[in-house]
Amino acid sequence: MQISEPMTMLTDYILAGQTVFFSIKLLRKGNAENESSVIFWGWAMLMLFLGALIGGTSHGFTLYFNETTKFLLKKATVFSIGLTIFFMLIASTLSTIKKPLSSWLLLIPGLQLIFYSFWMATHDDFIYVVWNYSPALFAIILMQIYAYRKFRSLAALWIISGMLISVFAAGVQVSGFALHKHFNHNDLYHVIQMGGLFIAYKGALLSRDC
Repeated sequence: MQISEPMTMLTDYILAGQTVFFSIKLLRKGNAENESSVIFWGWAMLMLFLGALIGGTSHGFTLYFNETTKFLLKKATVFSIGLTIFFMLIASTLSTIKKPLSSWLLLIPGLQLIFYSFWMATHDDFIYVVWNYSPALFAIILMQIYAYRKFRSLAALWIISGMLISVFAAGVQVSGFALHKHFNHNDLYHVIQMGGLFIAYKGALLSRDC
């Protein structure tokens, strides 16, 4: 069997394994302790798992897919990224902003997801995905900075660090920088992202609803 991009497929699948583990742990902890923010971090990790699984399959076995299958896999990947950001924004809002303001602010990620979904239904360029998640990551970082200053939240420090590493990883991917011809910018992005997600996961475990 011929694999088109073996290293990218491998790093995607490792990322998928990591995030599904994180998701299970977070969902169990969130449900056991009735912490909605932890639960939504778990859903965010689950969406990342789906995106990495689909992405790895697409990169590895693209030679065996027809154009329709490639199109559907690509759409599934970008929508999973959109849902990841949606759940991360909800989790951060619940853990940093008190009610009733948080209830109103939750409308923002919902509207963002609706707009993103309609836009990506008819557009394919990955730059639109970057434009969607970049300001969202910035908003998450700002909320977590507020949580640390206001509540001295240890979870916030972990999550800020994880998000900053994720921003750096995205920059590496967009730049096209590669360490080797068999270890391209996507592979490097996945490896850096693994570290960022582990750190964010440590923070998510400590997250508490306002």
